[in-house]
Amino acid sequence: MTCLMHRVFTFNNQAVDILPQWRLFSTESGDLVDAVVPFMGESITDGTLATFLKQPGDRVEVDEPIAQIETDKVTIDVASPEAGVIQKFVAKEGETVEPGTKIAVISKSGEGATHVAPSESAGEKAAPPPPTGKVEEKQKPKAEAAPVAEKPKAPSPPPPPPPKRSATEPQLPPKERERRIPMTRLRKRVAARLKDSQNTFAMLTTFNEVDMTNLMKLRSDYKDAFVEKHGVKLGLMSGFLKAAVSGLQNQPIINAVIDGDDIIYRDYVDISIAVGTPKGLVVPVIRNADKMNFADIEKEINTLAKKANDGSISIDEMAGGTFTVSNGGVYGSLLSTPIINPPQSAILGMHSIVSRPMVVGGNVVPRPMMYIALTYDHRLIDGREAVFFLRRIKDVVEDPRRLLLDI
Repeated sequence: MTCLMHRVFTFNNQAVDILPQWRLFSTESGDLVDAVVPFMGESITDGTLATFLKQPGDRVEVDEPIAQIETDKVTIDVASPEAGVIQKFVAKEGETVEPGTKIAVISKSGEGATHVAPSESAGEKAAPPPPTGKVEEKQKPKAEAAPVAEKPKAPSPPPPPPPKRSATEPQLPPKERERRIPMTRLRKRVAARLKDSQNTFAMLTTFNEVDMTNLMKLRSDYKDAFVEKHGVKLGLMSGFLKAAVSGLQNQPIINAVIDGDDIIYRDYVDISIAVGTPKGLVVPVIRNADKMNFADIEKEINTLAKKANDGSISIDEMAGGTFTVSNGGVYGSLLSTPIINPPQSAILGMHSIVSRPMVVGGNVVPRPMMYIALTYDHRLIDGREAVFFLRRIKDVVEDPRRLLLDI
Protein backbone atom coordinates (compact mmCIF):
# COMPACT_ATOMS: atom_id res chain seq x y z
CA MET A 1 0.00 0.00 0.00
CA THR A 2 0.96 3.63 -0.27
CA CYS A 3 0.77 6.04 2.66
CA LEU A 4 -0.49 9.31 1.24
CA MET A 5 -1.67 11.44 4.14
CA HIS A 6 -1.77 11.55 7.93
CA ARG A 7 -4.40 8.92 8.73
CA VAL A 8 -5.30 6.38 11.39
CA PHE A 9 -5.49 2.75 10.28
CA THR A 10 -6.60 -0.37 12.14
CA PHE A 11 -4.03 -3.14 12.25
CA ASN A 12 -4.58 -6.33 14.31
CA ASN A 13 -7.55 -4.63 16.00
CA GLN A 14 -5.34 -1.74 17.12
CA ALA A 15 -5.46 1.86 15.90
CA VAL A 16 -2.18 2.86 14.33
CA ASP A 17 -1.37 6.52 13.68
CA ILE A 18 0.48 6.75 10.39
CA LEU A 19 2.61 9.87 9.87
CA PRO A 20 2.94 11.41 6.41
CA GLN A 21 5.37 9.52 4.22
CA TRP A 22 6.16 10.90 0.81
CA ARG A 23 8.70 8.21 -0.03
CA LEU A 24 6.67 5.47 -1.65
CA PHE A 25 6.32 1.83 -0.74
CA SER A 26 6.17 -1.11 -3.11
CA THR A 27 2.87 -2.33 -4.46
CA GLU A 28 1.60 -5.80 -3.69
CA SER A 29 3.67 -7.35 -6.48
CA GLY A 30 6.86 -6.20 -4.76
CA ASP A 31 8.31 -5.05 -8.08
CA LEU A 32 6.14 -2.02 -8.79
CA VAL A 33 6.25 1.26 -6.91
CA ASP A 34 4.07 4.34 -7.22
CA ALA A 35 5.40 7.85 -7.77
CA VAL A 36 3.17 10.31 -5.94
CA VAL A 37 2.97 14.07 -5.55
CA PRO A 38 5.06 15.16 -2.53
CA PHE A 39 4.10 17.53 0.25
CA MET A 40 4.13 21.01 -1.31
CA GLY A 41 4.10 23.37 1.68
CA GLU A 42 1.91 24.51 4.53
CA SER A 43 -0.23 26.88 2.45
CA ILE A 44 -0.40 24.83 -0.77
CA THR A 45 -3.16 22.23 -1.07
CA ASP A 46 -2.92 21.35 -4.76
CA GLY A 47 -1.07 22.05 -7.97
CA THR A 48 -1.15 21.48 -11.72
CA LEU A 49 0.78 18.65 -13.35
CA ALA A 50 2.76 20.87 -15.70
CA THR A 51 4.94 18.42 -17.59
CA PHE A 52 6.47 14.95 -17.57
CA LEU A 53 10.25 14.95 -17.75
CA LYS A 54 10.37 11.25 -18.71
CA GLN A 55 8.38 8.89 -20.89
CA PRO A 56 7.06 5.35 -20.28
CA GLY A 57 9.91 2.91 -20.83
CA ASP A 58 12.60 5.39 -19.72
CA ARG A 59 15.13 4.35 -17.12
CA VAL A 60 15.18 6.47 -13.92
CA GLU A 61 17.36 6.53 -10.85
CA VAL A 62 16.42 7.09 -7.22
CA ASP A 63 15.26 10.69 -6.57
CA GLU A 64 15.52 11.56 -10.27
CA PRO A 65 12.76 14.03 -11.25
CA ILE A 66 10.13 12.50 -13.52
CA ALA A 67 7.53 15.30 -13.51
CA GLN A 68 6.99 18.89 -12.42
CA ILE A 69 4.06 20.23 -10.41
CA GLU A 70 3.28 23.91 -10.82
CA THR A 71 1.74 25.65 -7.82
CA ASP A 72 0.77 29.27 -7.28
CA LYS A 73 4.16 29.90 -5.66
CA VAL A 74 6.84 27.47 -6.80
CA THR A 75 7.46 24.58 -9.19
CA ILE A 76 7.98 21.26 -7.42
CA ASP A 77 9.62 18.12 -8.80
CA VAL A 78 8.12 14.66 -8.41
CA ALA A 79 11.06 12.32 -7.85
CA SER A 80 11.28 8.62 -8.54
CA PRO A 81 11.13 6.64 -5.26
CA GLU A 82 13.24 3.79 -6.67
CA ALA A 83 15.57 3.06 -9.54
CA GLY A 84 13.84 1.30 -12.39
CA VAL A 85 11.83 1.76 -15.56
CA ILE A 86 8.69 3.86 -15.87
CA GLN A 87 5.88 1.45 -16.64
CA LYS A 88 3.07 3.92 -17.22
CA PHE A 89 1.60 7.29 -16.25
CA VAL A 90 -1.69 7.35 -14.40
CA ALA A 91 -2.20 11.13 -14.53
CA LYS A 92 -2.27 13.57 -17.41
CA GLU A 93 -0.55 16.88 -17.98
CA GLY A 94 -2.79 19.77 -16.99
CA GLU A 95 -4.62 17.83 -14.27
CA THR A 96 -5.00 19.28 -10.78
CA VAL A 97 -3.24 17.04 -8.27
CA GLU A 98 -2.95 17.01 -4.50
CA PRO A 99 -0.16 15.75 -2.22
CA GLY A 100 -0.26 11.97 -2.32
CA THR A 101 -1.82 11.69 -5.79
CA LYS A 102 -0.30 8.83 -7.78
CA ILE A 103 1.04 9.95 -11.15
CA ALA A 104 3.23 7.07 -12.35
CA VAL A 105 4.08 3.41 -11.82
CA ILE A 106 7.73 2.31 -11.83
CA SER A 107 9.09 -1.19 -12.21
CA LYS A 108 12.19 -1.72 -10.09
CA SER A 109 13.36 -4.69 -12.13
CA GLY A 110 12.66 -3.02 -15.44
CA GLU A 111 10.45 -5.95 -16.44
CA GLY A 112 7.16 -4.39 -15.41
CA ALA A 113 6.74 -2.45 -18.63
CA THR A 114 7.22 -5.51 -20.80
CA HIS A 115 5.17 -7.69 -18.44
CA VAL A 116 2.03 -5.55 -18.50
CA ALA A 117 2.20 -4.17 -22.01
CA PRO A 118 1.75 -7.52 -23.87
CA SER A 119 -1.45 -8.32 -21.95
CA GLU A 120 -2.85 -4.92 -22.87
CA SER A 121 -1.79 -5.19 -26.50
CA ALA A 122 -3.12 -8.73 -26.68
CA GLY A 123 -6.50 -7.52 -25.51
CA GLU A 124 -6.42 -4.76 -28.06
CA LYS A 125 -5.51 -7.17 -30.88
CA ALA A 126 -8.22 -9.65 -29.90
CA ALA A 127 -10.96 -7.06 -30.19
CA PRO A 128 -10.54 -5.69 -33.73
CA PRO A 129 -10.81 -8.86 -35.90
CA PRO A 130 -14.51 -9.84 -35.94
CA PRO A 131 -15.26 -13.58 -36.12
CA THR A 132 -16.50 -14.98 -39.40
CA GLY A 133 -19.91 -16.50 -39.93
CA LYS A 134 -23.18 -15.43 -38.40
CA VAL A 135 -21.79 -12.41 -36.72
CA GLU A 136 -20.96 -10.82 -40.08
CA GLU A 137 -24.46 -11.58 -41.29
CA LYS A 138 -25.94 -9.94 -38.22
CA GLN A 139 -23.82 -6.86 -38.67
CA LYS A 140 -24.87 -6.32 -42.28
CA PRO A 141 -28.57 -5.70 -41.50
CA LYS A 142 -27.50 -3.14 -38.92
CA ALA A 143 -25.36 -1.35 -41.47
CA GLU A 144 -28.20 -1.40 -43.99
CA ALA A 145 -30.76 -0.33 -41.43
CA ALA A 146 -28.83 2.80 -40.55
CA PRO A 147 -29.77 4.75 -43.71
CA VAL A 148 -33.43 3.79 -43.22
CA ALA A 149 -33.44 5.34 -39.78
CA GLU A 150 -31.89 8.53 -41.12
CA LYS A 151 -34.44 9.06 -43.91
CA PRO A 152 -37.16 10.63 -41.70
CA LYS A 153 -34.63 13.30 -40.65
CA ALA A 154 -33.86 14.27 -44.24
CA PRO A 155 -36.94 16.51 -44.76
CA SER A 156 -35.87 18.78 -41.86
CA PRO A 157 -34.96 22.23 -43.18
CA PRO A 158 -31.21 22.81 -43.51
CA PRO A 159 -29.64 25.38 -41.16
CA PRO A 160 -29.20 28.86 -42.61
CA PRO A 161 -25.80 29.46 -44.18
CA PRO A 162 -23.51 31.13 -41.60
CA PRO A 163 -21.19 33.07 -43.92
CA LYS A 164 -23.63 36.00 -44.24
CA ARG A 165 -22.14 39.02 -42.47
CA SER A 166 -23.45 42.53 -42.12
CA ALA A 167 -21.41 45.42 -43.47
CA THR A 168 -20.99 46.87 -39.98
CA GLU A 169 -19.76 43.65 -38.30
CA PRO A 170 -16.22 44.07 -36.95
CA GLN A 171 -13.54 42.21 -38.82
CA LEU A 172 -11.96 39.90 -36.23
CA PRO A 173 -8.75 37.98 -36.88
CA PRO A 174 -9.23 34.44 -38.11
CA LYS A 175 -9.30 31.86 -35.36
CA GLU A 176 -6.36 30.04 -36.84
CA ARG A 177 -4.23 33.09 -36.00
CA GLU A 178 -5.22 33.06 -32.34
CA ARG A 179 -3.71 31.01 -29.54
CA ARG A 180 -5.40 30.19 -26.24
CA ILE A 181 -3.03 29.14 -23.48
CA PRO A 182 -4.18 28.51 -19.88
CA MET A 183 -2.70 30.87 -17.31
CA THR A 184 -0.10 29.29 -15.08
CA ARG A 185 -0.90 29.00 -11.41
CA LEU A 186 1.89 31.40 -10.60
CA ARG A 187 0.52 34.01 -13.01
CA LYS A 188 -2.99 33.62 -11.58
CA ARG A 189 -1.64 33.96 -8.06
CA VAL A 190 0.32 37.11 -8.93
CA ALA A 191 -2.74 38.62 -10.62
CA ALA A 192 -4.95 37.89 -7.61
CA ARG A 193 -2.46 39.28 -5.10
CA LEU A 194 -1.87 42.49 -7.05
CA LYS A 195 -5.60 43.08 -7.44
CA ASP A 196 -6.15 42.40 -3.74
CA SER A 197 -3.39 44.92 -3.03
CA GLN A 198 -5.19 47.59 -5.05
CA ASN A 199 -8.49 46.83 -3.34
CA THR A 200 -7.03 46.81 0.20
CA PHE A 201 -4.34 49.48 0.42
CA ALA A 202 -4.73 53.24 0.11
CA MET A 203 -1.74 53.38 -2.22
CA LEU A 204 0.12 56.58 -2.93
CA THR A 205 3.42 57.01 -4.75
CA THR A 206 6.08 59.65 -4.19
CA PHE A 207 9.14 60.22 -6.38
CA ASN A 208 12.68 61.53 -6.20
CA GLU A 209 15.80 61.41 -8.35
CA VAL A 210 19.26 60.18 -7.50
CA ASP A 211 22.64 61.19 -8.88
CA MET A 212 24.41 57.87 -9.39
CA THR A 213 27.88 59.37 -9.97
CA ASN A 214 29.49 58.44 -6.64
CA LEU A 215 27.98 54.96 -6.31
CA MET A 216 29.00 54.10 -9.86
CA LYS A 217 32.51 55.45 -9.20
CA LEU A 218 32.72 53.37 -6.03
CA ARG A 219 31.84 50.26 -7.98
CA SER A 220 34.27 51.10 -10.77
CA ASP A 221 37.18 51.77 -8.40
CA TYR A 222 36.80 48.62 -6.30
CA LYS A 223 35.12 46.08 -8.60
CA ASP A 224 38.31 44.07 -9.25
CA ALA A 225 39.43 44.01 -5.62
CA PHE A 226 35.88 43.14 -4.55
CA VAL A 227 35.68 40.14 -6.87
CA GLU A 228 39.14 38.97 -5.85
CA LYS A 229 38.30 38.99 -2.14
CA HIS A 230 34.64 37.99 -2.09
CA GLY A 231 34.25 35.99 -5.29
CA VAL A 232 31.21 37.98 -6.43
CA LYS A 233 30.74 41.12 -8.51
CA LEU A 234 29.88 44.41 -6.86
CA GLY A 235 26.55 45.64 -8.22
CA LEU A 236 24.28 48.59 -7.60
CA MET A 237 21.59 46.57 -5.83
CA SER A 238 23.69 46.10 -2.71
CA GLY A 239 24.14 49.86 -2.44
CA PHE A 240 20.39 50.44 -2.72
CA LEU A 241 19.59 47.69 -0.23
CA LYS A 242 22.01 49.17 2.30
CA ALA A 243 20.39 52.56 1.68
CA ALA A 244 16.93 51.00 2.13
CA VAL A 245 18.02 49.44 5.44
CA SER A 246 19.22 52.84 6.62
CA GLY A 247 15.93 54.42 5.52
CA LEU A 248 13.82 51.77 7.26
CA GLN A 249 15.78 52.22 10.47
CA ASN A 250 15.27 56.00 10.30
CA GLN A 251 11.55 55.62 9.45
CA PRO A 252 10.44 52.38 11.20
CA ILE A 253 6.79 52.96 10.30
CA ILE A 254 7.61 51.99 6.71
CA ASN A 255 8.84 48.62 7.99
CA ALA A 256 5.61 48.14 9.97
CA VAL A 257 2.28 46.66 8.93
CA ILE A 258 -1.40 47.01 9.88
CA ASP A 259 -2.96 43.97 11.55
CA GLY A 260 -6.64 44.60 12.31
CA ASP A 261 -6.73 47.55 14.69
CA ASP A 262 -3.04 47.20 15.62
CA ILE A 263 0.27 48.23 14.08
CA ILE A 264 3.05 45.65 14.13
CA TYR A 265 6.53 47.17 14.22
CA ARG A 266 9.35 44.90 13.06
CA ASP A 267 12.75 45.24 14.72
CA TYR A 268 14.34 43.32 11.87
CA VAL A 269 14.68 44.01 8.14
CA ASP A 270 13.87 41.24 5.63
CA ILE A 271 13.95 42.75 2.16
CA SER A 272 12.13 41.06 -0.74
CA ILE A 273 13.71 41.36 -4.18
CA ALA A 274 11.30 41.27 -7.12
CA VAL A 275 12.69 38.88 -9.75
CA GLY A 276 11.10 38.37 -13.14
CA THR A 277 11.25 34.76 -14.35
CA PRO A 278 9.91 33.07 -17.49
CA LYS A 279 7.01 31.73 -15.42
CA GLY A 280 6.16 34.97 -13.61
CA LEU A 281 7.18 37.36 -10.86
CA VAL A 282 8.65 35.95 -7.65
CA VAL A 283 9.98 37.80 -4.61
CA PRO A 284 12.74 35.93 -2.74
CA VAL A 285 13.64 37.40 0.64
CA ILE A 286 17.04 38.55 1.89
CA ARG A 287 16.70 37.93 5.61
CA ASN A 288 18.35 40.10 8.25
CA ALA A 289 19.60 42.50 5.62
CA ASP A 290 20.38 44.98 8.39
CA LYS A 291 23.15 42.67 9.61
CA MET A 292 24.73 42.04 6.19
CA ASN A 293 27.54 43.86 4.41
CA PHE A 294 27.82 44.56 0.68
CA ALA A 295 29.44 41.19 -0.08
CA ASP A 296 26.85 39.20 1.90
CA ILE A 297 24.03 40.96 0.09
CA GLU A 298 25.54 40.42 -3.38
CA LYS A 299 26.09 36.72 -2.67
CA GLU A 300 22.55 36.26 -1.40
CA ILE A 301 21.07 38.12 -4.38
CA ASN A 302 22.98 35.90 -6.82
CA THR A 303 21.94 32.71 -5.03
CA LEU A 304 18.25 33.60 -4.82
CA ALA A 305 18.07 34.95 -8.38
CA LYS A 306 19.61 31.74 -9.74
CA LYS A 307 17.14 29.60 -7.81
CA ALA A 308 14.24 31.74 -8.97
CA ASN A 309 15.19 31.43 -12.64
CA ASP A 310 15.76 27.67 -12.60
CA GLY A 311 12.61 27.04 -10.54
CA SER A 312 14.33 25.51 -7.52
CA ILE A 313 13.46 28.26 -5.05
CA SER A 314 11.44 27.13 -2.04
CA ILE A 315 8.36 28.64 -0.46
CA ASP A 316 10.23 29.50 2.74
CA GLU A 317 12.70 31.57 0.73
CA MET A 318 9.85 33.78 -0.54
CA ALA A 319 7.84 34.23 2.66
CA GLY A 320 8.01 36.84 5.38
CA GLY A 321 9.54 39.92 3.76
CA THR A 322 8.96 43.30 5.44
CA PHE A 323 9.82 45.57 2.48
CA THR A 324 10.30 45.10 -1.28
CA VAL A 325 12.75 46.53 -3.78
CA SER A 326 11.85 46.26 -7.47
CA ASN A 327 14.39 47.17 -10.14
CA GLY A 328 12.52 47.86 -13.36
CA GLY A 329 15.58 49.67 -14.65
CA VAL A 330 17.15 46.41 -15.79
CA TYR A 331 14.42 46.28 -18.45
CA GLY A 332 14.77 49.96 -19.39
CA SER A 333 11.88 51.38 -17.35
CA LEU A 334 12.29 55.14 -16.87
CA LEU A 335 9.47 55.67 -14.37
CA SER A 336 6.75 53.54 -12.78
CA THR A 337 4.40 53.30 -9.80
CA PRO A 338 5.07 49.88 -8.25
CA ILE A 339 2.28 47.99 -6.46
CA ILE A 340 2.72 47.00 -2.81
CA ASN A 341 3.50 43.36 -2.15
CA PRO A 342 0.97 42.23 0.52
CA PRO A 343 1.13 42.11 3.49
CA GLN A 344 3.92 44.69 3.40
CA SER A 345 3.27 48.42 3.59
CA ALA A 346 5.65 49.89 1.00
CA ILE A 347 7.77 49.10 -2.05
CA LEU A 348 10.76 50.92 -3.56
CA GLY A 349 10.97 51.13 -7.34
CA MET A 350 14.35 51.59 -9.06
CA HIS A 351 14.58 52.64 -12.69
CA SER A 352 17.04 52.99 -15.54
CA ILE A 353 20.07 55.27 -15.31
CA VAL A 354 19.95 58.06 -17.89
CA SER A 355 22.52 60.78 -18.48
CA ARG A 356 20.73 64.11 -18.09
CA PRO A 357 21.86 67.75 -17.82
CA MET A 358 21.98 68.80 -14.17
CA VAL A 359 23.04 72.01 -12.44
CA VAL A 360 26.05 71.27 -10.21
CA GLY A 361 27.87 74.17 -8.55
CA GLY A 362 26.18 76.65 -10.83
CA ASN A 363 27.21 74.78 -13.99
CA VAL A 364 25.16 72.54 -16.24
CA VAL A 365 26.89 69.17 -16.49
CA PRO A 366 25.77 65.69 -17.61
CA ARG A 367 25.01 63.33 -14.73
CA PRO A 368 23.85 59.68 -14.58
CA MET A 369 20.43 60.10 -12.98
CA MET A 370 17.86 57.60 -11.76
CA TYR A 371 14.24 58.18 -10.78
CA ILE A 372 13.18 56.31 -7.65
CA ALA A 373 9.61 55.76 -6.48
CA LEU A 374 8.09 54.73 -3.18
CA THR A 375 4.55 53.36 -3.18
CA TYR A 376 3.19 53.19 0.35
CA ASP A 377 0.01 52.43 2.28
CA HIS A 378 -1.37 55.86 3.17
CA ARG A 379 -3.54 54.33 5.90
CA LEU A 380 -0.35 53.73 7.90
CA ILE A 381 2.35 55.94 6.40
CA ASP A 382 2.01 59.69 6.06
CA GLY A 383 3.56 61.66 3.24
CA ARG A 384 6.15 63.11 5.62
CA GLU A 385 7.61 59.70 6.49
CA ALA A 386 7.52 58.58 2.84
CA VAL A 387 9.37 61.69 1.63
CA PHE A 388 11.95 61.45 4.43
CA PHE A 389 12.53 57.80 3.55
CA LEU A 390 13.17 58.57 -0.14
CA ARG A 391 15.37 61.49 0.86
CA ARG A 392 17.46 59.10 2.97
CA ILE A 393 17.81 56.76 0.00
CA LYS A 394 18.97 59.69 -2.13
CA ASP A 395 21.50 60.92 0.46
CA VAL A 396 23.08 57.51 1.03
CA VAL A 397 23.29 56.55 -2.66
CA GLU A 398 24.75 59.92 -3.63
CA ASP A 399 27.28 59.76 -0.78
CA PRO A 400 27.91 56.15 0.37
CA ARG A 401 30.35 57.45 3.02
CA ARG A 402 27.28 58.23 5.13
CA LEU A 403 26.89 54.49 5.76
CA LEU A 404 30.39 54.31 7.20
CA LEU A 405 29.91 57.33 9.42
CA ASP A 406 26.23 56.57 10.23
CA ILE A 407 25.10 60.11 9.45
